[in-house]
Amino acid sequence: MKNKIYTLLLLIILASCSSSKSLTNQSFSKEQTQLISSADSLVPMRVFKITNKKDSLLLRSKSAYVKPSPNNVVLKTFVNRLYATVRDSISMGVGIAAPQVGILKNIIWVQRFDKENHPFEVYLNPRITKYSTEKQSVKEGCLSIPNRSDMLNSRSFLIEIEYDTMNAEHKNETISDFTAVIFQHEIDHLSGILYLDHLEKEIRDAKKNKL
Repeated sequence: MKNKIYTLLLLIILASCSSSKSLTNQSFSKEQTQLISSADSLVPMRVFKITNKKDSLLLRSKSAYVKPSPNNVVLKTFVNRLYATVRDSISMGVGIAAPQVGILKNIIWVQRFDKENHPFEVYLNPRITKYSTEKQSVKEGCLSIPNRSDMLNSRSFLIEIEYDTMNAEHKNETISDFTAVIFQHEIDHLSGILYLDHLEKEIRDAKKNKL
């Protein structure tokens, strides 16, 4: 009888350890976890640039789903470091996507210019479900494309999005104006798309219309 009790206790302990480990490392590979955990959660990460061949290959890769969980230590650390990166004095952007720091996961930070005090907010697995036919012209730059900015005329004025929160809530929202541009820009990164791709398409279309 005692042996059965000890065996049961051992199984409970092992299950508990396994569960704890999954909460810590869930959704991230060993290499990603090492990169994320290489510094404190307040330390910015290196921004990947298209001027570096290896960086450029990763920036052109598609990101993967991340499981939302407020108990995932690695996820919380990464989200904090990603925020520290976009707010770092070297970067100071209005948005950032996980691939820009070498982590191919569907996570972005966006500055909400459509809200009071323009807060930064984090979004997991964001997806645009609808684009308005009305367009807007906005000058765009990118932390991963150094020393360059260009005028784009093809961004939708209004978009509808769905996303997960850190607390595993699934939400839908309608975004417009300049904040909609930031969302489109950052969500593009999750598919390996850069704003230059839209610019090149605009140039090609303009040449066709002249023929």
